[in-house]
Amino acid sequence: MTTKDDIDLHRLDLRFAPARRMVPCAVNALARSIEQHGQLVPCIAVRTADTATHSAELILIDGYRRIEALRRLGRDTARIETWNCPLAEGLLSFFARTGQRTLDAIEEGLLLRELIQGLGLSQREVARQTGRDVSWVSRRLDLVCGLPDPLLQAVREGTLSPWAATRILAPLARANTDHASAVLDALKATPLSTRELALWFEHYQRSPRSVRDRLVAQPRLFIESLAAANEIRTARHVRAGPEAQWEHDLRHLQALIDRVHHVLPQMIESHEFTERLCRLRTVLARFQNDLTRSLDHDPDRDSRSRPHPACAETQSARHQPCAEVIA
Repeated sequence: MTTKDDIDLHRLDLRFAPARRMVPCAVNALARSIEQHGQLVPCIAVRTADTATHSAELILIDGYRRIEALRRLGRDTARIETWNCPLAEGLLSFFARTGQRTLDAIEEGLLLRELIQGLGLSQREVARQTGRDVSWVSRRLDLVCGLPDPLLQAVREGTLSPWAATRILAPLARANTDHASAVLDALKATPLSTRELALWFEHYQRSPRSVRDRLVAQPRLFIESLAAANEIRTARHVRAGPEAQWEHDLRHLQALIDRVHHVLPQMIESHEFTERLCRLRTVLARFQNDLTRSLDHDPDRDSRSRPHPACAETQSARHQPCAEVIA
């Protein structure tokens, strides 16, 4: 049984707020929409009986961003759809509902942790009730359990994306907690895009310890310096023209050939590169033929302007005087 009423905000139990992401830009957009059109979609709460106080509690399970947007607008009430069922059943039903806002993987993991650790359900039961498999539930739980609390808090506040938390900061925290904390503080002050953060982490993994300390202290400065160096390199290439690139390619090709030639006997003895060496020989033979024809033959590259070898003799005889006239 469900009911829809306007309920005072102070009556709502927001115990699952730590499991939901409060992205500032999304909350601001939602507040503008509510101010113009009103609250179009009701929040969802579960009414549970409190045996200690013999009263009913309204535990909010969906609509945390709407509640935050209403508070920013100075509203005191919210449109709430109330479900009269146990809390675990309400959470499971919320997972199974369609048409609602898609949860992030971290939000799903946090709510699953509440179901399993807080309410005592098994992973198999949660998987059955939500229409997922046990491996999906296990992966979501591992995702949440592998993140330190500061990273989870940053993700929930919207200062750190779930991708950056799971792919960059979590591996960094397992390797060096101090560096992860320093990077998190730096990102709160000067955020980086996903592409910039991935580029920073790639250089961090390849850098020695002395350089890593500077990378961690000022990640934004490193990205800006790298962009400036790329601009200088691009300008240099533009001034040099394609000839510089050709020269670089030829030198690089010659160095590779010398390197392979140096280890060629070991390659042949190992019998593992025979097929590749045969393919290389074919490619090199084709390249040598093209190179010889281009360097040693007629500089006229258009084959249609040259006489065909089969009729070369006929072409030459056509321009000679007849035998009778000579006699």
